[in-house]
Amino acid sequence: FKGGDTCEYLLSSGRFLGEKVWQPHSCMMHKYKNSEAKNCLIDKHIVFIGDSRIRQLFYSFIKLINPQVKEEGNKHGNIHFEDKSASIKVDFLWYPEVNGSMRQCIKSWTEGSVAKPHIIVAGAATWSIKIHNGSNEALTQYKINITSIAPLLEKLAKSSDVYWVLQDPVYEDMLSDSRKMITNEKIDAYNEAAIRILNSSSRNSKAKVKLFSVSKLIARETIMKSADGLHLPESSRDTNAMILMNVYCNKIMKPIDGSCCQPQPPLTLIQKLAFCFFTFSIIGYLIISLIHRNNFRKNKSCTDLESGEEKKPVISTPNVSTLEMLLHSFCKLGLIMTYFYLCDRANLFMKENKFYTHSSFFIPIVYILVLGVFYTENTKETKVLNREQTDEWKGWMQLVILIYHISGASTFLPVYMHVRVLVAAYLFQTGYGHFSYFWIKGDFGVYRVCQVLFRLNFLVVVLCIVMDRPYQFYYFVPLVTVWFVIIYATLAVWPQIVQKKANGHCLWHLGLLLKLVCLLTCIYFLSYSQGAFEKIFSFWPLSKFFELNGNVYEWWFRWKLDRYVVFHGMLFAFIYLALQKRQMISEGKGDPLFSSRVSNVLLFISVVSFLTYSIWASSCKNKTECNELHPSVSVVQILAFILIRNIPGYVRSVYSSFFAWFGRISLELFICQYHIWLAADTKGVLVLIPGFPMFNVLVSTFIFVCVAHEISQITNDLAQVVVPKDGSALLKRLLCLAGFFSGLLLFSAAQEQSRH
Repeated sequence: FKGGDTCEYLLSSGRFLGEKVWQPHSCMMHKYKNSEAKNCLIDKHIVFIGDSRIRQLFYSFIKLINPQVKEEGNKHGNIHFEDKSASIKVDFLWYPEVNGSMRQCIKSWTEGSVAKPHIIVAGAATWSIKIHNGSNEALTQYKINITSIAPLLEKLAKSSDVYWVLQDPVYEDMLSDSRKMITNEKIDAYNEAAIRILNSSSRNSKAKVKLFSVSKLIARETIMKSADGLHLPESSRDTNAMILMNVYCNKIMKPIDGSCCQPQPPLTLIQKLAFCFFTFSIIGYLIISLIHRNNFRKNKSCTDLESGEEKKPVISTPNVSTLEMLLHSFCKLGLIMTYFYLCDRANLFMKENKFYTHSSFFIPIVYILVLGVFYTENTKETKVLNREQTDEWKGWMQLVILIYHISGASTFLPVYMHVRVLVAAYLFQTGYGHFSYFWIKGDFGVYRVCQVLFRLNFLVVVLCIVMDRPYQFYYFVPLVTVWFVIIYATLAVWPQIVQKKANGHCLWHLGLLLKLVCLLTCIYFLSYSQGAFEKIFSFWPLSKFFELNGNVYEWWFRWKLDRYVVFHGMLFAFIYLALQKRQMISEGKGDPLFSSRVSNVLLFISVVSFLTYSIWASSCKNKTECNELHPSVSVVQILAFILIRNIPGYVRSVYSSFFAWFGRISLELFICQYHIWLAADTKGVLVLIPGFPMFNVLVSTFIFVCVAHEISQITNDLAQVVVPKDGSALLKRLLCLAGFFSGLLLFSAAQEQSRH
């Protein structure tokens, strides 16, 4: 990858994904909405000058501002459009030939008395070929005329954005008799003349006339769908208009999924401090490693020549093991974060838009399922939702979610709805797992809470600093963190009811159920009171953690989408553990969970429920309606899966070690995909090896999985140091962390103030 300006690639190269989706070379194109287009072009004057092909581009462009515009008016005359709400003026000036009239029009803008347009889009040639019957004299005159216009366009390019649209090829078989002289050979000759002459006097200057040559590539693929062989079909000119909008607006609007024409964001103060910290960690680790290596050489075992025995020198273990482990972890983390930054913040690697096809989603799904079944092993224990089984569950769900993201399957509603159930299932496990721990162990100590919070949030906090992203951007981690705190608060608040206490008297079970009812009531109230929810999370400093784009709406939406499923997980854990305590279920190896008759009935109901949900999800009309019902019905498929997976004794006694391995690093996989597997914050796909899509996916996936595994190990190592079991040491660490986050908030506030 040569680097340089991605605008050049956007204007000159690319390919079609499918039939209608245009993929620029090396970067991503944003699809602008009307409101975004207006915000970008507010108080702007845009002029299209040329022939009927430029008029087509003009209409496609103004439809991005106002889709209600109809192609009316004098075809061979000037057309004016104005959007008064945003003070946008867009004019089409009919100059079908590059001649003295066009030159005079352009010259008027170079004189001080006339206001210059902010954007000028010009181009013409086919009329010259047609009127002069494709003569060589006409081409010679075209060269003379464009030579006289070129200095004027280059002068305008110093203060305005000037684009010269090269001529698209024609479909010669469809041309009418009056246009038969317009051949692709002639068009190529006119384009060569324009390319050679324009910018010839300002080759080393930044102010250049931008050649809009990508339209030729688009036309080659689509001109056969033209109505007359000359003019592009509507979808192709709409693509050209969208490219034009990206070229001008991306640097202003800075859309996440519009990497074309966006400059590399400057490093923030927090990012610079993080860079210094990781640099010192790497240097410190190298120094300690060299010192240890030298000490090892000095104390190397030697042979006693007199006795013939090997002396074992007493090597004092200096008190630097913890420091060395910290530096080693931060050294690795620093190198990994550098890779993150290079992948998704620096303009080093290419990024491409996603493009969904059924095969791109379902073929990898079948492939990983076959692999998962191949690696089947016996579980160590045969309890319902034992550790191996939950790891397996997390693993295959995470792999499906990863394939869903990279294939862009969110555009296919049935897949979207089933993936929403997978996310809900993660939260169900959160409710089930944490409730079970607190209920059985009765451990509400600070150490347990800090361990969980550290493991959940460490990677995300580092990425917020390095990648300059808000905490809420990684929405799943705030979600599981808040639900963990809610579960803890529900069970830890007086009266603390745990299994040991409840076994003494059945009234304690009623007390716990009352707590769960109170929790459900609070969830129900907040889900239907957006104002109350937003007030709670809009208080400083909570707002700093849960705001995205200046408000907490995204956080409310994410929380509301799966609001009941954690409660369902807690309730399921309570019922299951109560049944287990009373020995009402059989969890022996190979034994069905219940009696044969009950097991068969429950299995039948589970299969029917599972399929019923899938049929409903596949018949959804739109996301909004389905999302409204999802919180209440997602638990149906989750419970059905648990029963199908656990009622038969044999099925409960085996698990897939392949899926379980991925399950143990599922959180890291979910977070890392944002920047080093996908690109542009999950909106696109990272391209390490251009031109070979399958090979690129293999290489980037291998690196991505290795990095996720390494980060998981780093997190576990650091958790032992940052969250010690000793109470006084833990208190000191907590004070240090409080100071760290206070400093982070202050730096963040200073950054925002400087940006404004």
